[in-house]
Amino acid sequence: MLETRLDLGRIRAARRVIDPVFLDSPLYRCEALDPVLGCALSIKLETANPVRSFKGRGTEVVADQLARTSSPAVVCASAGNLGQALAWSARSRGIDVTVVASRFATPTKLDRIRALGAKLELVDGDHELARDRAAEIAGAEGIRLLEDSLDLETCEGAATIGLELAEAFQTSAPGNHPPYATTPSNTRPGITPPPGNTTPGNTPRPGNNSAPGNSSAGRTTAGEQRSARREGPAVLIALGGGAMATGIGYVLKTLAPEVEIICVQPHGAPAMTRSWHERRVVTTDSINTIADGVAGRRPIPEVLTDLLAVADDAVLVEESSIIKAIRVLHDHAGLITEPSAALGVAAILENPTRFANRHLTTIICGNNTDPTTYATWLGPR
Repeated sequence: MLETRLDLGRIRAARRVIDPVFLDSPLYRCEALDPVLGCALSIKLETANPVRSFKGRGTEVVADQLARTSSPAVVCASAGNLGQALAWSARSRGIDVTVVASRFATPTKLDRIRALGAKLELVDGDHELARDRAAEIAGAEGIRLLEDSLDLETCEGAATIGLELAEAFQTSAPGNHPPYATTPSNTRPGITPPPGNTTPGNTPRPGNNSAPGNSSAGRTTAGEQRSARREGPAVLIALGGGAMATGIGYVLKTLAPEVEIICVQPHGAPAMTRSWHERRVVTTDSINTIADGVAGRRPIPEVLTDLLAVADDAVLVEESSIIKAIRVLHDHAGLITEPSAALGVAAILENPTRFANRHLTTIICGNNTDPTTYATWLGPR
């Protein structure tokens, strides 16, 4: 039995309060990507909703609870997508929202936060400084501080994606990956799966080492069972604060334990991945990535403990691979993605032998991009 903060009963209850506009997002195999990636890839499209990201699932749960209080008001730090989602969920419920963000955040995200009626305060620093400022505001004004990934509503809201994936697995033919039942026929010639993953930065962590004082020490974690299903289905999940990875990972390890959970983060913002490999919180002094949605420096200990219980691997990808993945998704799948949403495809591009001929799923978790910047990622047309 998995030992995490998450609860399957609460996750199922969350689905009942989330606006249906965020639920049952499209899940489909994108066959056009087979010859490019050398594997069969299914896409879970979390951008076909009013805030164009998965964050609305969690903020709907938060807003439902806040609306039942006597003085509903909330403040959060956001790189942009959480703030938009919280403002959207609060707008129809009479909840006052303050969002703290970096002044370097994507301008289109900041514009949408304002347009949705939230108060926006900008800090002259990165997301961690915004987190500190949000905590100050909550203390000074006596209002709710929403901390993404630490607050279970954000994890368990995101976990409803896992319920939908698990249902797809359970209705598929035995041994096959939803929503298709055949191995890709047009994969890269000459590629065979390796006996193990030895790409630098993607080395699986030993399953039984534990750090002193780590609350997950002594558990049986998902990582300790990796070798038995390395050639089976896998889900690649963008890793930032950890709400989506822990939420989806928890549900799939509970309801579809044969699925490998692989978290993906940029080399330029590696704190949570390093923490997962070392089984202790590892912070970084700076970040340098275009993937602003996953650009944190200070992992939350409670979230790391959950991640250690549910993730099979955590890998880092280069900025050049993220940009290539954005182009691949645009040119071959017809999808606009922000960098965080392209991390799963970036991981496949960086390590094709690991994923050759496998059945994979990735979550396209957001597409709130600045048009001018996005055009530079695509390059000359």
